[in-house]
Amino acid sequence: MQNENFIKGQGAQRNVINRFDRYTYEPEDEDFETVKTSFTEVFPKTIVNQVKSEDLPMEYSMNPYQGCEHGCSYCFARPTHEYWGYSAGIDFERKIMVKKNAPELLEKFFQKRGYKAAPILLSGNTDCYQPAERQFEITRKLLQVCLDYRHPVNILTKNAMVLRDLDILKPMAEQNLVSVSLSIPTINEELRRKMEPRTSSAKNKLKAVEILSGNNIPVHVMVAPIIPGLNSDEPLNILKAISEAGASGFGYTLVRLNDTVEPVFVNWIETHFPDRAQKVLNLIRSMRGGKLGDKRYFERQKGEGNIAEMIHTTFKIGRKKFFDGKEFPKLSTANFTGARDQQLRLFD
Repeated sequence: MQNENFIKGQGAQRNVINRFDRYTYEPEDEDFETVKTSFTEVFPKTIVNQVKSEDLPMEYSMNPYQGCEHGCSYCFARPTHEYWGYSAGIDFERKIMVKKNAPELLEKFFQKRGYKAAPILLSGNTDCYQPAERQFEITRKLLQVCLDYRHPVNILTKNAMVLRDLDILKPMAEQNLVSVSLSIPTINEELRRKMEPRTSSAKNKLKAVEILSGNNIPVHVMVAPIIPGLNSDEPLNILKAISEAGASGFGYTLVRLNDTVEPVFVNWIETHFPDRAQKVLNLIRSMRGGKLGDKRYFERQKGEGNIAEMIHTTFKIGRKKFFDGKEFPKLSTANFTGARDQQLRLFD
């Protein structure tokens, strides 16, 4: 039974202490239900980040927004908000930083002498198609720059809003410049509304997979995260649904609650699932060596113990049953020259 004292449309139910703040003050009578989302323009010097994590497959990523309105309590990006002086709790969902100069920065990056093109992940941190994108359209402008320069990009999102940009995605796909990964951790709509309250519905995500694949845009699905005791019974149903909708591949992750993600998630599950909160937390601990988080490269992806192994086995079965013979295409860097026109660069 769900606790009635919760804020609708949010994952975090309160702010948590910023690890880097010596002093923390939060008014006791602050009504977070009335807190509106605010947007602050920031002015980064670069938009492309080199990914240095040893167990991640991408070389580069870019994030047009910091913070995310989608409200997923388990989001690994929450602690990054603390570097800006905010909380990983409600602040992460309500205080969004906007990088309006991102398209200009991307163009400068492409024009760098000696740059060798490699697919860029959009986004690697917070969602590039979160609700703010309707207003600011930064992601759309970034995609247009990628199309103009014939540079490959992988899109990762929880939002069917990606369909808005079909007019850009289709010509990119014709040149093998784009793929879309949709995050679908559950197709149980009641659970989806609690897990990721401001994302697209499961039905709309599956429809997006169908429309994208129908337009010859390669679609991959991230079934992530798997939370034992919540959505761990769904993988085969999800894999069947996304395969029938046209997905060419999938990935998955096991939930891990590092740093200040932990108190946000614990508060969330105790609020929404008080009857099974401790069971779920203990199952997570069983996959993480008695803890709720894990920062060890490679090990953090696999987990450990019987529960983790059962999840891995389920996905192996699903891959063989629903994705046998399917292959996800590799994007092309062949036509990138560092210029908007097709002329090759004379000097590197």
